[in-house]
Amino acid sequence: MKKNILFFAGLLLLVSCDLSNKSQNTFSVSETDSKNYENFGEKVSPKNIHDKNSIAEQYESLKEGDTVAITFSSTVNDVCKVKGCWMKVTLGNDKEAMIKFKDYGFFVPMDIENDTVIVQGKAYISEVSVDEQRHLASDAGKTNEEIASITTAKKTYSFIADGVLIKD
Repeated sequence: MKKNILFFAGLLLLVSCDLSNKSQNTFSVSETDSKNYENFGEKVSPKNIHDKNSIAEQYESLKEGDTVAITFSSTVNDVCKVKGCWMKVTLGNDKEAMIKFKDYGFFVPMDIENDTVIVQGKAYISEVSVDEQRHLASDAGKTNEEIASITTAKKTYSFIADGVLIKD
């Protein structure tokens, strides 16, 4: 009986520590502040938004084939100059994530580099082929020399967004 009580007390302590750690890495956007954002795709929940450092830690724990449903805020590094069909955002630890949009169902403006965004969807790890990297480099307006220098597949932090908020 004492062992059970100690076990459950320890379990409760671990769970409460884990929950308190998660709340430190999230924030919410108030209804008033949410009016400063333009919504693309599905409506984005203004609660439990992770910061870019927190999402970088989440990616570090993922293996290929894993996915995590999450909402996070970051800054746009690059965006498709052809249609706005993808964007790259900064993460902590000098990393970035490639954001694509669910079912190719919406696009973002092509002039949002350095803007603050909140993305909602699924994070995962993927390997990007040489052909796809070259296609993305072409979309981003890279030179022929830069495109030709892409010769190996690479592991990337990827994200399928079902909704995006862009700060006005």
